Amino acid sequence: MFALFVTAKIKAGHRDEFIEATMGDAVGSNNDEPGCLQFDVHADPNDENTVYLYEVYEDRAAWETAHRAAPHYTKWRETVSPWFDGDPTRVELSPIFTKDRGKI
Repeated sequence: MFALFVTAKIKAGHRDEFIEATMGDAVGSNNDEPGCLQFDVHADPNDENTVYLYEVYEDRAAWETAHRAAPHYTKWRETVSPWFDGDPTRVELSPIFTKDRGKI
């Protein structure tokens, strides 16, 4: 398994449209990508312009190949890119335990 924790800082005034666009990517990832096991969107309770994405894939290839080439991702990336306040940060993770699979 392969997971990511992404932190995206959004320019002031673009949060709502960023969330709307990101929901399209999240729904597409969860519903249309066989290699995507989980795609969650979280808000920072202390900073309305910070959004976190938690993504889990069967393996790195599912993220690199299937997800990043999916129409919902390319549409999302093109749409939201102007709204980023700096580059998003990404932490790559190796899951040890997930609720659906137990210990990996």
